[in-house]
Amino acid sequence: MQYKILIVDDDREMLKMLKSFFEIKKYSIFTAEDGMEAMKMLAVNPDIILLDVNMPQLDGMEVCRRIRDKVACPILFLTARVDEQDRVNGLLSGGDDYILKPFSLKELEARITAHLKREERHTTKSEYRFQGELLIDYTAKTVQINENDLELTKLEYGIIEFLSMNPGLVFDKERIYEKVCGYDAEGDSRVVTELIRRIRKKMSLQTENEYIETVWGMGYKWIK
Repeated sequence: MQYKILIVDDDREMLKMLKSFFEIKKYSIFTAEDGMEAMKMLAVNPDIILLDVNMPQLDGMEVCRRIRDKVACPILFLTARVDEQDRVNGLLSGGDDYILKPFSLKELEARITAHLKREERHTTKSEYRFQGELLIDYTAKTVQINENDLELTKLEYGIIEFLSMNPGLVFDKERIYEKVCGYDAEGDSRVVTELIRRIRKKMSLQTENEYIETVWGMGYKWIK
């Protein structure tokens, strides 16, 4: 299978370099030089998107927010920003990973491979979890409460999937972040706190039951 990568960056030399490198690696490459062009390129149905954060007019985070509900594939931010809040905002906007410029092509390739393999594992699942009013479809990656779909971001769903498949076990924020996002979570654990707050808020609109318990000083667990 030849995976399709959509690369979005206003730096033409960067686009040329990445296109050449990944074509050698037998990927099918599509490119866009700005956010508006990127949105049009979604028609190619990419398997993964590399999205530059700093672009004129429509930056990468805004593009991610606009397309996240339209695409299920992983979105990896390419950014020269090193401020932690920028990285947190990127993940909360719907991104799955980030890599700082300048980066190693080998590291970028490894990140891409890891995300594509994770997607393959998810698509081969054919499991459901029934818990009274709650239904989790691990194949469709959906969660229903009382037959009402919860509108979840990819990371929100990932947390529910991870915790619900390990009921009763306590995981700290760093472990949850690493499992859901697939890389070292040091310094970004507050993303998990915010995502769980959002999950609880969405669930509370449908039920009074709690499914994620805070274990103070330790982390979170799924209530059996």
